[in-house]
Amino acid sequence: MASAKRDHLVTVALALFSKNGYRATGIDTILAESAVAKMTLYNHFKSKDELIIAALNKRDADFLLWLREAIKRHSKQQQGDERIYKLMALFDALNEWINSDNFYGCNFINASIEFKREDDPIHVAAAAHKKLMIQILLELLVELNLENADYVAKQIHMIIEGAIVMAVSIGEKKSAVIAKQSTLQILQPYL
Repeated sequence: MASAKRDHLVTVALALFSKNGYRATGIDTILAESAVAKMTLYNHFKSKDELIIAALNKRDADFLLWLREAIKRHSKQQQGDERIYKLMALFDALNEWINSDNFYGCNFINASIEFKREDDPIHVAAAAHKKLMIQILLELLVELNLENADYVAKQIHMIIEGAIVMAVSIGEKKSAVIAKQSTLQILQPYL
C-alpha cells in the first residue's frame, strides 16, 4: 500500500512540476492535489528535492518507453534510406509530442534551468537523461558506420533541444519538422 501512495505522489508531483515548474510548485499544492497527508509524503521523501528527483526518474522511464514505442510506430511510415528510418521516426515522435495536449516543454531542460549548479542532484538527474538521449541517437546512427558518430549524435541532439525550446518559447509547432530537415542536411554526406 505504501508503494502505491508513493507512486501516486510522484505522479501528481510530476504533473504539477511539468505545468508549473519545480520551484513554483509547493509541497502544500502537491499534498492538496494528491490528497495525501504531509506525514505520508515525508515517510517516502526526506525533502522536496528527493520528490523532484523521483519525478524526474519517472518522467525519464515513461518518456523513454513512449519514445521507443513511437519510433517503432513511426518507422513503418518512413521513406528513403532504410538506414535512417528509426532516426527519422524519432523526429515524427518529437512532432507528435510537441503537438500533444501534454506538452509543457522538457522537464529535464526546465530542471537544469531551475537547478543550475552542475553538482546539484536534481541537475545531475536531468543531465543523465540528456546523456541517455545522446546514447539513443548513437544507437540510431549505428547503421551509417560513422567515424565521427559521437559528434554527429551531439549535433542532432542540439537540433532536437532547439526544436523543443522553439516549440515552448515561441510556439513553433513545426519545430520537429524543421529539425528533421536540418538533420537530413547534416546526414547528407553519409547517405
